[in-house]
Amino acid sequence: MRHDYDHLIIGAGMCGEAAAQAIHALAPQARIGMIGAERHPPYDRPPLSKALWKDAAEDSVWRPVADSGASLHLGRRASAIDAAAHTVSDDHGDVYHYGKLLLATGGSPRRLAFGGDRVLAYRGLDDYRRLRELARPGAHIAVVGGGFIGCEIAAALALHQCRVTMLFPESRLGVRVYPAGLSRFVDGYYRERGIDIRSGRLASGGEQRGESVLLRLDDGSTLEADAVVAGLGIVPDTALGSAAGAEVDNGIHVDACMRTRVADVFAAGDVANFPNPALGRLRVEHENAAVTMGRCAGRAMAGQATPYTELPFFYSDLFDLGYEAVGRLDARLDIVEDWVTPNREGVVYYLEHGRVRGVLLWNTWGQVDAARVLIAEPGPHDASSLHARIRA
Repeated sequence: MRHDYDHLIIGAGMCGEAAAQAIHALAPQARIGMIGAERHPPYDRPPLSKALWKDAAEDSVWRPVADSGASLHLGRRASAIDAAAHTVSDDHGDVYHYGKLLLATGGSPRRLAFGGDRVLAYRGLDDYRRLRELARPGAHIAVVGGGFIGCEIAAALALHQCRVTMLFPESRLGVRVYPAGLSRFVDGYYRERGIDIRSGRLASGGEQRGESVLLRLDDGSTLEADAVVAGLGIVPDTALGSAAGAEVDNGIHVDACMRTRVADVFAAGDVANFPNPALGRLRVEHENAAVTMGRCAGRAMAGQATPYTELPFFYSDLFDLGYEAVGRLDARLDIVEDWVTPNREGVVYYLEHGRVRGVLLWNTWGQVDAARVLIAEPGPHDASSLHARIRA
């Protein structure tokens, strides 16, 4: 079957939906098509490890894609792009002709070396639904990975009275991101909340055995659990962009208006490597980036190209702790800590040659814009100039 669209979006997630809305707002008569590998229409991903484990209803995650007038082709994967002919083929044999094309393909979760219906690479709504089935009180869940998703899922499971074991190669939780004292505090806090922390450990293999999963660890020991959740990050889905002729290096390279070097082909969201005035080239895997970059791409596709200058932020909930963060958080940078209450409320600044590259707003809310302004400043900054610069 052949489909003809003025604007075609590959990827039916937050980024693609935001792009469709932006296109529709500027060109209400435009024909918009959207191809999505999942069978679900666009939904918000952050609640899968946050609000849905608290009191939010599952229906709250759906995005209002119908308002954009986009035609959805769900449960399908785009398999090839002919950029010269302006066509896309999918795995069902359908062909889509486009005027402008957006690659909002996101990324694929890194998986363990073995599988099973109790071994989850936590990424989508179906993963959430399956884990909720398994996360009965008293169930033993192993979380592989101590990063952003791993920490959120471990906290959510513990709050649901599961026994949780965390496995990760680093010496402590957050050691790559937080200053040493905060890393020690978070690591100890998780232990106090009953989580079994196995730092410095890798899952070297395993297998599902009926209703349990046996993990083999790199020290020769084993761990048996009712389920395993892998929070190991994602790999950007760049294959289509590369095959179409786009430049690919840690994502699909785009200009400030989300244009690739291929005529009429754009990219945005998790898959896009974009220029930022303050920090250079970035690829960001968080909600704010997906939505704002999607809008920027949609406007450009509809003929209103405006450079993307926003510095995306992200946020996390860890039991009764939480933060918002902007820019580059890397414990190898020079760190200035400005605490109101040590490890409970304050701001951590990440500096490089006197310039602020990242800001961690630890239980300090409503200051994302102030952090963005600071990162845009040339500096130089130090502990003295940053003291009390940002407060809740």
